[in-house]
Amino acid sequence: MTTMENLVQTPLASALGWTLFHSLWEGAVVAAILFAAFFPVRSARSRYIAACLAMLAIVTGFAVTLFILMPAKAGVAATVMRGLPRTIPDGYDWLPQMSARLRMADVLPWVTPFWITGVVLFQLRGLISWTAARRLRSRGVCIAPAMWQQQLLRLREALLVSQPVALLESCLAEVPVVIGYLRPAILVPVSMLAGMPAAQIEAILLHELAHIRRRDYLVNLMQTMVESFLFYHPAIWWISSVIRSERENCCDDLVVAASGDAHEYAVALTALEQNRWALQDQTAVLAATGGNLMKRISRLLNPLTPREGPRAILTPVLSAGVLAITAALALTAWQTQAPAPNQNTVQAGSWQKWLNEDVAYIITDSEKTAFLKLQTDTEREKFSELFWLRRDPTSGTVENEFKNEHYRRLGYAARFASSSGVPGWKTDRGRIYISFGPPDEIDSHPSGGTITAVSGTSTLAYPFEDWTYRFIEGIGKNVKMEFVDTGMNGEFHMTMDPNPAGGVRVPKQPVR
Repeated sequence: MTTMENLVQTPLASALGWTLFHSLWEGAVVAAILFAAFFPVRSARSRYIAACLAMLAIVTGFAVTLFILMPAKAGVAATVMRGLPRTIPDGYDWLPQMSARLRMADVLPWVTPFWITGVVLFQLRGLISWTAARRLRSRGVCIAPAMWQQQLLRLREALLVSQPVALLESCLAEVPVVIGYLRPAILVPVSMLAGMPAAQIEAILLHELAHIRRRDYLVNLMQTMVESFLFYHPAIWWISSVIRSERENCCDDLVVAASGDAHEYAVALTALEQNRWALQDQTAVLAATGGNLMKRISRLLNPLTPREGPRAILTPVLSAGVLAITAALALTAWQTQAPAPNQNTVQAGSWQKWLNEDVAYIITDSEKTAFLKLQTDTEREKFSELFWLRRDPTSGTVENEFKNEHYRRLGYAARFASSSGVPGWKTDRGRIYISFGPPDEIDSHPSGGTITAVSGTSTLAYPFEDWTYRFIEGIGKNVKMEFVDTGMNGEFHMTMDPNPAGGVRVPKQPVR
């Protein structure tokens, strides 16, 4: 059994697989609602908030879905028996419930390791971007002239930015950018302060200060993290592009409100367009040329022109919806595909005995469910190997002491507990012996006995046996069990403890 197979067979992998699948249609629904909300909304600030809420809704849906699907327990104790084992009804057969269909639940856990790999790669991408931004701030920079330091202070007061902001000239930056979260700095190209009109430079600095005032770096950080975790979702990338675009529009609106000259600001942005390529892939910085610059310039020069129509944003939403619907239909069709005739019944005899008899009292419900989904004898063989390996107290050795002891108990139960055509493993005594091993004490009365009442009256009793276990994990100490042969035919059934004061009372579980 490979490491990958061990990983995907865990309940956590199954929960993650189902969560990733459900997030497709959840995200498509959220994107469709956001798309519909954009029709009547013109304000950049309102669109920005709506897009941020939509992204938060998708993340919240992912978390809630994972919480609901998460297994109640992180793991299942395989070698500890707690409580009395269940009895097996006569004629009950689990194996015919097995299906040759490859169900969705079999496929989705395999998505988990690939999703984890994608998350790691996108996190590395973000780390590289952050490292490049740090290097951009520390290499080839110098403090801007005092005149512009004073001018920046005046602009900070105009935008009510109380946080200290450094103004640095950089020989590496091709366009103005904001770098840093706790100690922000505005980097401008060395040629910009001397080569552009003062009014245009002030407009650009106002734009970068607007990012700082709005705390856009926090949203940008969370946005990048969401993109890393939900990298597979088209709706996330569309919503993320909307956030970045409307973020720049919001800052543009602040610049125009502070300076009052939209035309001069549009000219300044146009002058920066030729250098846009240099930082277009840096997600860790906030550049003045962010978003679709030509649309921003057109918006500034023609504020009354209707916002981008439905056609411009319809394609990503439809892509997300088509992807979700296609995935759902494909996996549903896969799940309901007709099974190959007699595929599971050709060589099912040995596995029927293994499931219904050999491991009937020690297999867990989750393991039984997983086994019933298996399609071939090869898969069942691998499942059996892992089943015993999980219970091996000395893994890594040739011998599996748990397996050997379990089959010894099965053999012994077949010899001493069989009666009236009922196999030993199916009797009450056999069930208890297989589950808990030999008792510490046995008080056997094969011919019955005499019970003396308080009044002195004696009554003959049926043949019975009293078993005492000094300790059973999950039940307690001094556990006593009574088995009585009421039919006088050698078949002993469990009853209540005849002397509960002497130990823990164990209830009877009749064979159905």
